[in-house]
Amino acid sequence: MLHVSGMDAYYGESRVINGLDLEVPDGKIVALVGRNGMGKSTALKSIMGLVKTPCGSIKMNGEEIIKKPAYDRARLGIGYVPQGRDIFPQMTVAENLELGLLPLGKKGKAPEYIYEMFPIIERFASRKGGDLSGGQQQQLAIGRALAAQPKILILDEPTEGIQPSIIKEIGRAIRQINETKGISVLIVEQYLDFVLEIADYIYVMEKGEIIYKSLVKDCNEGEIQRLMTE
Repeated sequence: MLHVSGMDAYYGESRVINGLDLEVPDGKIVALVGRNGMGKSTALKSIMGLVKTPCGSIKMNGEEIIKKPAYDRARLGIGYVPQGRDIFPQMTVAENLELGLLPLGKKGKAPEYIYEMFPIIERFASRKGGDLSGGQQQQLAIGRALAAQPKILILDEPTEGIQPSIIKEIGRAIRQINETKGISVLIVEQYLDFVLEIADYIYVMEKGEIIYKSLVKDCNEGEIQRLMTE
């Protein structure tokens, strides 16, 4: 599905990611964890084409995409929900969702399962995005990314600032997206218990490099916690 190898990423002249190797197998959920400021969000932005990546390879289903612009990556099937969600506050929920159809060159209504998975989207369709709670905005942001029918969904800190009951709903939705639609997922998250519950693979990042990787079923949870708190 998605294969990143030897990728460097820069902000200006500063290298933030150093030789990243990461793989998201077809139909799997992969978690990238680590302390704040270690380069996790930059890694996701790099995969999406939003950060300068002069070295390395990013392949999507075997196709090299590292030189492709972000809109081409979206058309190829990469859906991205950034940290902070980036909902347009003055647009309605319906208008925000319709933006997700743009990579397909379509207008109209998003796939019906999105409304079933996130009922607030239909219930609050005429409400402005900025009037939603943080958890509701996160559900809308995921729904917007799914409207483009991605092959892989990239989520940056989806539980940030969200109450526990909504976190459980988001976890359920991610599993449902993966299991029923076959969409692969790459998730950056600080909430370790959350990702250990839903992910198949886990990577730990420190200072722009992967320092630990494992199948979740075989991982050493104590070691991961140590690496995330030292």
